[in-house]
Amino acid sequence: MRVIAAALLACLPLTAAAAPAYGPRLEGFDYGYPVQTFTLESQQQPLQMAYLDIAPTTAPIGVVVLLHGKNFCAATWKETIPPLLAAGYRVIAPDQVGFCKSSKPERYQYSFGQLAANTHALLQQLQLGGLPVHLVGHSMGGMLAVRYALTYPQDLRSLSLVNPIGLEDWKALGVPWRSVDAWYAGELKTSYESIRRYQMDVYYDGTWKPAYETWARMQAGMYEGDGRQAVAWSQALASDMVFNQPVVYELKNLKVPTALFIGQKDRTAIGRDLAPAEVKARLGNYPALGKSAAAAIAGATLVEFAELGHSPQVQDPRQFNAALLKVLKGR
Repeated sequence: MRVIAAALLACLPLTAAAAPAYGPRLEGFDYGYPVQTFTLESQQQPLQMAYLDIAPTTAPIGVVVLLHGKNFCAATWKETIPPLLAAGYRVIAPDQVGFCKSSKPERYQYSFGQLAANTHALLQQLQLGGLPVHLVGHSMGGMLAVRYALTYPQDLRSLSLVNPIGLEDWKALGVPWRSVDAWYAGELKTSYESIRRYQMDVYYDGTWKPAYETWARMQAGMYEGDGRQAVAWSQALASDMVFNQPVVYELKNLKVPTALFIGQKDRTAIGRDLAPAEVKARLGNYPALGKSAAAAIAGATLVEFAELGHSPQVQDPRQFNAALLKVLKGR
């Protein structure tokens, strides 16, 4: 009987046989580096931000701060951190409040201004010693990085945006608004299968590679654990923030030297699932969005990856890291 059961288990698809479950603060998932915690008071409650802070083996030449996207965590920068360290940079990668290993408050007014203020408080606490600070933001982290650069331009030597979202105003283009409750209902349906399907279709132009598995399962694992509702609620609040706070109108106000790294196969657009067919067809056109964003930002550098999608740092780390280091060296 045991032999038969084992044989049947072996025949199950991977999605059914090996679905990891993590805690509400991603307990059980290893980042590969020591995770530290910053305690702050925000909106009348004590909160914690998890973060990585890794020093190079020699005296640092600068600090690179890596900001994750909505469906990602600090750990997603795993393949980018070693080359930055080797080049002499101190690397700091926080998990924002509401995400990954950080606190997920039940009541919190999410705004990019608030997340930027939280990140600013963390960096002040870490005492960077006057080193030049380079801010790198991916996806939603790109929206946050723009807000940070607009609010604290004096703190930054450079800004790098990796397939940032918010380069178009989805609501103004015809994507219907939805309530936080509706976002939450959708988040509760999240599974590994839905994550994989969405990322393959939207992020990676219909292809799937083993390199993507870890990060899809990292995200899915939070929905499999006992913190499912807290995770879903935080993600719903974040979706509302992203949809209602586009940064496209303020790109022209950026004063920090800026580079855009744009995978041309990306088609990410928040709320696409509710958009009318004629609107849906126009959304997430990253070849066009990258060019228009670069044109709006004075002196911007545009780096295009013809065969890459939403996460070039995951899809082709060697190509992305070389491009990022080249830009940082020029700053």
